Amino acid sequence: MSRVANILAAALAAVLLLFGAAIAQQSAAPVDYEAWKSTAARAHDVVEAGRASVDALEELRTQLVAFRDTFAAAAERNASRIETLRKQIEALGPVPEDGSAEPAEIAAERARLTEELQKLEAPVKAAQAALAEAEGLIAEIDNQIRAAQAEALLRVMPSPLNPQNWRAGLSDLARAYSDLGRELGDAWNSERRRTALRADLPVIGFLALLGIFLLGPARRIAVRWRDRLEAHVATAEERAIIRFGVSLLTLAAPVAGVALIIRAAVISDMLGVRGSLLLPTLLPASVAIAGSIWVAWGFFGRDETIFAELDARTRRLAWWAVVGLGHVVAFDLMATPFAEVMQLSDEATALVHFPLIVLGGLFLFQIGRYLRAAARQRGEGAASGVGAAPQWLLLRLGQLLAAAAVVGPVMAAVGYVPVGRLMVIPTSTTLGLLGALVIVQRTVPLLYARLVGRESAADALVPVLVNLALAILLLPIIALVWGARVTDLTELWSAFLAGVKVGQTHISPSDFLVFVLVFSIGYTATRLLQGSLRNTVLPRTRLDPGARTALVSGVGYVGVFVSALVAISATGIDLSSLAIVAGALSVGIGFGLQNVVQNFVAGIILLFERPIKEGDWIEVGSVQGYVRDISVRSTRIETFDRSDVILPNADLISGPVTNYTLSNPLGRVKVPVGVAYGTDTRKVEEILSEIARSHPLVEQFPPPVVLFRGFGASSLDFEIRAILKDVNWILSVTSDLNHEIARRFAEEGIEIPFPQRDIWFRNAEALRASGTSEET
Repeated sequence: MSRVANILAAALAAVLLLFGAAIAQQSAAPVDYEAWKSTAARAHDVVEAGRASVDALEELRTQLVAFRDTFAAAAERNASRIETLRKQIEALGPVPEDGSAEPAEIAAERARLTEELQKLEAPVKAAQAALAEAEGLIAEIDNQIRAAQAEALLRVMPSPLNPQNWRAGLSDLARAYSDLGRELGDAWNSERRRTALRADLPVIGFLALLGIFLLGPARRIAVRWRDRLEAHVATAEERAIIRFGVSLLTLAAPVAGVALIIRAAVISDMLGVRGSLLLPTLLPASVAIAGSIWVAWGFFGRDETIFAELDARTRRLAWWAVVGLGHVVAFDLMATPFAEVMQLSDEATALVHFPLIVLGGLFLFQIGRYLRAAARQRGEGAASGVGAAPQWLLLRLGQLLAAAAVVGPVMAAVGYVPVGRLMVIPTSTTLGLLGALVIVQRTVPLLYARLVGRESAADALVPVLVNLALAILLLPIIALVWGARVTDLTELWSAFLAGVKVGQTHISPSDFLVFVLVFSIGYTATRLLQGSLRNTVLPRTRLDPGARTALVSGVGYVGVFVSALVAISATGIDLSSLAIVAGALSVGIGFGLQNVVQNFVAGIILLFERPIKEGDWIEVGSVQGYVRDISVRSTRIETFDRSDVILPNADLISGPVTNYTLSNPLGRVKVPVGVAYGTDTRKVEEILSEIARSHPLVEQFPPPVVLFRGFGASSLDFEIRAILKDVNWILSVTSDLNHEIARRFAEEGIEIPFPQRDIWFRNAEALRASGTSEET
């Protein structure tokens, strides 16, 4: 119940957030159309000129988006009142077209409602017009930004392999470093800054020392604590969880250390303007390096790794390749802002990026080779590590990395440095992100099994859903890595929140959350009611178990159906516009699922009429056994051979069914007995009657009877007919009676005959003579 409560609380919080956003939009301040006209005019001029930078276009787009959201909220304002006025005017009927005057009261009411409707629609129409203009401007700015990005990507720089470009590039790099050093020197020569530095020196020293500690000794301490914890656990799963937790600490510690050192440098105020702009790039660079080490240990470490089938030397080389690739990404994260801040020339920018692209290509090629080697090992049947990927996936990924490793440096060598960088750096970053995702997803089932107290979570649904959510959350990050803009993602998110329109019906995520919340509440209440009826209420009644099961099942079906209806009504979705489509679908589904519906209806009839119930001994055609389960579609029968037979419910309604235990467990047993001719029939009848009456499971009222059935071919035929207290024991009773009959007949000297035949030979003398001649 605590899990259900947590889920419901989370869903309620999400619904409240969405509703709060909607209310905030509806209660927005009045639109400033004068400011909008000025901004729109400026946007038109910028779009027509087509010379603005990407940053300027992004800033202008942000302003337009703010106006667009305001207009969207204003367009929905007073929507319910406008709809009410339209219905009131429609209720008055159409205006007479033949020129006749309508009653004065109706005309006056129509004029009043029309005037009020026009007053309410005027600001809405103005907002809708402004909204359309804003969306058009935003679309044009997006097109210009994408065109500028494509132009920058395909820009041809001087080839870094041409020695003629080295002189200009190196001199520009020397100029950049000289300018940066000059700024640092100017900052140090400032008396005011030195005074402030001396005042802040204790804080700066503490942050720097703590950062150095996190960069170095903290990891060794964490590893020692990991070894101590592993010594106190017995299972491999617990050790894997401990390793994962400690590895996260070793990942976060150096990043936190770099962040503290950066903060100490900022407080010192000794870096200058451009140094202060470049210093924050150390933080993402440290994330890239620490993350590459973390991913390398997860895939190619010494412990239980994903590629455990590779030999130790190959894993060690692959480890260094992954870590080296992380350092390449880290230097690129610093080099790109460096080129922009220091305003490097194309020659210098190419010289900075080309070595990184070449090194990244080499590392990618090596990693692709190791992935293909792991795929070959798995194809040969080698033992794969935990969370092993399919062979074909490793092969394709290895080939893709090899292609990027070759194409990227080649494109950069001929001058297409941005394209070469795009082939290597985003590919490397994406590879690292996917590797981190695989490591986390491998640990989620272990954590779930530990939390819920299971030995394994292989068949659990929750870890699958969590891993799917993690993969979905990673998609926007990968899109940003490959050059997607944040505004593109926000537009997609806004479109998702806006929902879709099916006919005249609008469905949004808030509607879905309301449906899930209300249905979850109804479903939970239904299950609680079923549990209360099953465990508390019904056991105190005189209903038999079959009736209790039928009542509980009926309550479940009705509860789920009512919960669905209430949930749909709570969302406010108007399904009337979908009536035609739903009717057509119903006809098609009716023909396609005719047998399913027939069995469903038959199951409902079985649950309420109860011609059979769980535990009954029934016979349907050639199937005979006990009813073990009755569902809405089929009934499960356990035969006397202990095999399960699934019968459609329609067969139990439309055909004859023999229920041996419908109203009571009584049933009749028939035991045929044959005696030899010449036996005293009255004596046989008396003995058989005594045997039947003496059995404890034979009812005495009515008493058992012995019938003399007739004269058989080789015996006098008798039959015992008795009513049993429990027909389920009919075979055992029959066996007991036969044993007792055999014993009593042996004591009384009564013979139980068996068929005998006399064989007559014609011409016996001729056969005898023929046999005599053969002997001689």
